[in-house]
Amino acid sequence: MDPLISRRALNRATLDRQHLLRRTGLSVVEVVERLGGLQAQTPHTWYVGLWNRVEGFAPDDAAALLLSRELVRIALQRSTIHLVSGRDCLAMRPLLQQVTERMTRTTFGKRLAGVDLDELAATGRALLAERPMTFADLGRALAERWPDNDPHALGQGVRWLVPLVQVPPRGLWGRSGPVAHTSAESWLGAEARRATPPMTPAELVRRYLAAFGPASVMDVQTWSGLTRLGEVVESMDLVRFRDDSGRTLYDLPDAVRPAEEAPAPPRLMYDFDNLFLSHADRSRVITETGFAALRGFMGTNVMPRAILVDGVTAGDWTVTRTKGTSTLNLHQWEPIKALDEVEEEARRLLEFLAPGDKHEISVFDGPSKS
Repeated sequence: MDPLISRRALNRATLDRQHLLRRTGLSVVEVVERLGGLQAQTPHTWYVGLWNRVEGFAPDDAAALLLSRELVRIALQRSTIHLVSGRDCLAMRPLLQQVTERMTRTTFGKRLAGVDLDELAATGRALLAERPMTFADLGRALAERWPDNDPHALGQGVRWLVPLVQVPPRGLWGRSGPVAHTSAESWLGAEARRATPPMTPAELVRRYLAAFGPASVMDVQTWSGLTRLGEVVESMDLVRFRDDSGRTLYDLPDAVRPAEEAPAPPRLMYDFDNLFLSHADRSRVITETGFAALRGFMGTNVMPRAILVDGVTAGDWTVTRTKGTSTLNLHQWEPIKALDEVEEEARRLLEFLAPGDKHEISVFDGPSKS
């Protein structure tokens, strides 16, 4: 029988691989690659994800890498925008293309009826090679060729068929810009694409386990959006565990699994952190009280910024700014025992978010949404 691994042990293993037990001195690119990317559909909140993980992280550390094209934001896992290195963009996208295809066909397939997809891809690629475009601009340009089809669907068809990166200034800290895209090939260079072989399913699973394991097949599929990975996982040289519910979990043979008593300092997470989105069973980091609190956010189009205490959810946080004073509001989902430590971390976060403001901390009982 496979050895039992407790929920707390799973928690500590995942937090360790996510660089949340202690900040790391690795470079930003190294951290982004070790995490398998950061979900980054919002232009700026993911900077907090790096601040939580990288010792001495400053926003310009990542912004400069977007400008130098070492980092890019592109639709990958779950067909959502992720921050990844340029090389991971080129390696992952061919494998994850099917995820975007499945979602696009489901939503826009009927509205693309009669469109030659090869021609759509070539036309879209050529338009975006001339200049980065928003989907609204791209759709209007494509509608000149296909006037009987929905322009929005045409633009989304190109998003499926052609790997597209969002270009700066979108995503740069403290700056804004249109959600403009160009092809990954144009942005990173055809030579880089030719020199980067597509990632295999086994390689992707290995990368996932290095960042989120131990985990089940369903966990890998939840993170990636891929299906039918059971045979891939079973064919790999992995160690096996069973969790409290009897599920089979897999891990890399040489992976570190810290002791259950390893300390986990408070962390103020960003809204779309993959820590909360990359397992089918999220109970390793979300408590029963946390699941109840999250229901209050459903239907609000708002994702909470969770507070981790002893490695699990204990509340959420918001920031308000008035007349040069930024206040970080701590919303307790349940009484926080180490509240002073959380407040210290909140002050450090305010120094990062609003270095020129006066800073205040407020504490509230209950979620920010209910």
